Amino acid sequence: MGVESFLHYMRDLYGKVNSSILHATSSGSNSQQIAFMRQLQKDIKVEVASRLPLNDLKAVVFDIETTGFLPEKGDQIISIGAVKVHGCEITDEQFYTVVNAGVDIPSEISVLTGITNDDIHEAPPLSDVLVRFFEFIKEDTLVAHHSAHEKNFMQTACWKQFKTPFKHRIVDTSFLFKIVDPKQRKHTLEDWCLYNDIPVINRHHALGDAKLTAILWCQYLQKAQELGCRTLQDIYERLSRV
Repeated sequence: MGVESFLHYMRDLYGKVNSSILHATSSGSNSQQIAFMRQLQKDIKVEVASRLPLNDLKAVVFDIETTGFLPEKGDQIISIGAVKVHGCEITDEQFYTVVNAGVDIPSEISVLTGITNDDIHEAPPLSDVLVRFFEFIKEDTLVAHHSAHEKNFMQTACWKQFKTPFKHRIVDTSFLFKIVDPKQRKHTLEDWCLYNDIPVINRHHALGDAKLTAILWCQYLQKAQELGCRTLQDIYERLSRV
């Protein structure tokens, strides 16, 4: 599925993928995925989005559930959820999958997320999921709530699976919070949702959390524009003065 369609997308977009890779199928070796992901990361231009008008900005708001907080110590991604946003509007495009982490899920994580060992044992491996996820996001800007967690796991996963760096920009929702509500000291996703009268539904589910984050992102992006921000670069410059 994902590898072949993703390769054709990259050929159409960049015209740089070797034809021998393009004719490979998803049943081939992992080396095809590695070559493909390296080409993608090579071509990403993270600065382009910073100059786009915020109303034209295409973003993918995403969340991951994991077995713990330390990927360098062996904690693994067990699910990824994402929704696409165009400017301040949430689109109908969504992504969700459970991931075969190759390890047992701690009982407290199963209770928190609702994901069981049976769920992940029947799920696709992380390498396949990442290819599908990158096919979904293409070159869109990534957004996450307290993004350090997502960034650390994505960096570790890309290097372990494909020996390539993770170059996508991830914009943290806290950037907007600090600009629009600088006196607020809230931390958790549910605290920010409750503060903005957003019903907290399907918490600690990757897609559920992505949807909540997307609602917050859209509301605060609109408020940032009302303060005079027209691009991401404007947001970064304003943030430097907070």
